[in-house]
Amino acid sequence: MTQAEFADTFHVPAGTLRNWEQKRRQPEGPAKVLMYLIGKEPGAVKRALKVG
Repeated sequence: MTQAEFADTFHVPAGTLRNWEQKRRQPEGPAKVLMYLIGKEPGAVKRALKVG
């Protein structure tokens, strides 16, 4: 999955992903939890984001 696809799928700005990948910043708070959950259960996160 490309950064653009990931950003679109999980509603995370592409610039934010770039900063995380390049170690300029690290996810904090809810973003850190979201990234953990995506790593463990990406399908569940996709389904949850589609609801609502």
